[in-house]
Amino acid sequence: MTFASRRFGALCLSIVLAAGLIWLAMAYDLTLRDASYLTGWLLFGGVVLASTFNMRKKLPFLPLLNASIWLQIHIYIGWLLVVLFFLHTSLEWPLGWFEGVLWFLFVLVSLSGLIGLFLSRSLPVRIQNHGERLIFERIPQFRAELADEVEVLATRSVRETASNTIALYYVNRLQAYFSGPKNLVAHLLESRAALTKHRREIDSLERYLQEDGREILANIKDLIVAKDNLDYQYSLQLVLRLWLFVHIPLTYALLLVALVHIVLTYAFSGATL
Repeated sequence: MTFASRRFGALCLSIVLAAGLIWLAMAYDLTLRDASYLTGWLLFGGVVLASTFNMRKKLPFLPLLNASIWLQIHIYIGWLLVVLFFLHTSLEWPLGWFEGVLWFLFVLVSLSGLIGLFLSRSLPVRIQNHGERLIFERIPQFRAELADEVEVLATRSVRETASNTIALYYVNRLQAYFSGPKNLVAHLLESRAALTKHRREIDSLERYLQEDGREILANIKDLIVAKDNLDYQYSLQLVLRLWLFVHIPLTYALLLVALVHIVLTYAFSGATL
């Protein structure tokens, strides 16, 4: 079975399950019982089940389904939870500040999930199309190595060309550029303006240099391009990591507030478990 056919099958199953949930809530209402208790428990259980995906990633040694299958399950559960949320709230504005907090948390978790789905589908492809994917934790080390190389070239240029043209350009423009990640937002937007500007500056400097100086400048130009690639990968991989620091804490906050909501509901409504 191909990936496309598996995804189509999962989509069809999700649609059937969503229709089943709607039918179940309507049938529950016909029994003159409050369907919000049913949808509420299903909603809470679904959030708990969806949150286990993060636990699965932290326990890769367990003989469970592989992470990609868990991710697909997580995504489709998320869509079903949106359906349950609409059934549970009847699209009505929450009553009271506590219900408002719970309502707002669910919306934030859902929106962050949608954003994360888009990012996890688009950014890895962009990284792959931009060259070999680098290990995120090693990018600062690679950046430091490039900074050392360009400093050596700038120092060497003074000795070999008897001119401080390249050295001044290094001090005024490149030293800060190589000191840390730059143009992160521009890389997210696929803007090449910063790299283009550096290339134009290099081309302008070449007119004032002899052959030996131009050779050094060409090497510096290659290092600028390499640094730009590091910043590109750092920017995209950083977003993929930061997104998780939003989505996961929001999910746990939602679970905690939902649990309090359940306790309060049963405490003050006289309902039984």
